Amino acid sequence: MTAAFAVCSVGEARAARLSIPPSARQLVVVSSPTTDPSNYLATLGVYQRDDMHAPWRRVLGPWPSETGSGHLLTGAQRREGDHATPIGVYSFGATIYGNKPDPGALHYPYHRLVCGDWWDEDPYSFEYSRFVHVPCGTTPSFAAWSEPLWTETLAYPYLAVIDFNTDPVTSGANAPGSGIFLHGWMSAPTEGCVALPVSRLLAVLRWLRPSLHPMIEIGTDAELARL
Repeated sequence: MTAAFAVCSVGEARAARLSIPPSARQLVVVSSPTTDPSNYLATLGVYQRDDMHAPWRRVLGPWPSETGSGHLLTGAQRREGDHATPIGVYSFGATIYGNKPDPGALHYPYHRLVCGDWWDEDPYSFEYSRFVHVPCGTTPSFAAWSEPLWTETLAYPYLAVIDFNTDPVTSGANAPGSGIFLHGWMSAPTEGCVALPVSRLLAVLRWLRPSLHPMIEIGTDAELARL
C-alpha cells in the first residue's frame, strides 16, 4: 500500500451513494456493467475513508476480477449450486485461510489449510456454510456438495471469506448458497466467488484491518450508482 492516497473523483461519487454501515472505513467494490452470465469479468477497486463523513479515497485498483459462471444475482434470487456471485454488501470472515504458508503482514489470524479442511456446502447439513475440519482420510457426510479446501491449490493459495449466508445461515431447499470467497485468479469463471491474481489478492488481504470494519460491495454499475 502506498504511503499517500490520491482522491478518486469517480470512486468518491460512487461510494458516497453506497448503503455502507457508518462504522466501515474500508470498502472493496466489485462492479460489472451487466448481470449477463456470458460476461464473468468485473472491476475491483479498494477504498478507504477516515470517518463516515469523509470522502472515500481509492487506495488500490481498479483491477479486473473474476466472478461466478452465473455472474451476479441478488441473495433473494440465488440458490446453492447456481455459481452466481451474490449482489450486496458483506463483511469479511474473522480468519484468512490458504494452502500456502502464512504470507505475513496480515491483520487477521491465518489458518494454513491441511488435509481434512472443508467448507460445508450441503444445505441439509448441520454445519452448512461453515469451515469444518474432519480427520484426514475421512469422507464426511456432506462431501458430495462440498469443497475439500486443501486440494484447491489454484483457487486457494489464500482466501478471505465473504460473509454471505454465514450469520444467520439459511439452509434447506431455499438455501441461497455458501462458500463465497475472495480468492486466487482462475483464468475462468469462479463458482460464485470473486478472484484476483495472487499478488493483487495479497495486497488486498494485507490491507484489510478488522478494526476498520471492512466491507465488500458487489453489484452492477447502475445498482452501485443508485445506492
